[in-house]
Amino acid sequence: MTSRTDSPIINRGRQLTLAMVIVIIDQFSKAIIAEQLGDGRTVTAIPGLLELHLVRNTGAAFSLLSNATPWLGLLSLLVAAGLSRWIWRRPQQPLWQGLAVSFLLGGTLGNGLDRWRLGYVVDFLALVPINFPVFNPADIAINLAVACFAIDLLQQPRKPDHG
Repeated sequence: MTSRTDSPIINRGRQLTLAMVIVIIDQFSKAIIAEQLGDGRTVTAIPGLLELHLVRNTGAAFSLLSNATPWLGLLSLLVAAGLSRWIWRRPQQPLWQGLAVSFLLGGTLGNGLDRWRLGYVVDFLALVPINFPVFNPADIAINLAVACFAIDLLQQPRKPDHG
């Protein structure tokens, strides 16, 4: 196992670029879905696995805190500001940590833009075989951030046990 100082790094520019690419993909896909499925139709994307169905979510993940859009919008703003500051103060970060921050920033901004502009988050990806909440690309990015943070933690060198 390599030490943390030997691990690949990601610089500020790449982090911000990745976050912006996530926001663009998220917002573009949501605009297309809102236009195409605004009439309530459901479209099969991958038979037996994925359907596209427009949902206007006024809450957070799993529809928690329904109708709390102003508070969730403020939270999105605060998280995005904190992550931006983190990136700005650390021009280079270990790869997995840097990816995690980028994914989290992109996902937070994607859903935050919906809350600020629309008053709800546009969700449209529905897994067919399981009863799982409808989600969107920003949600995927946020979940990838969690996975990257976990990988980053697992890569940290272990301290010897002196017990």
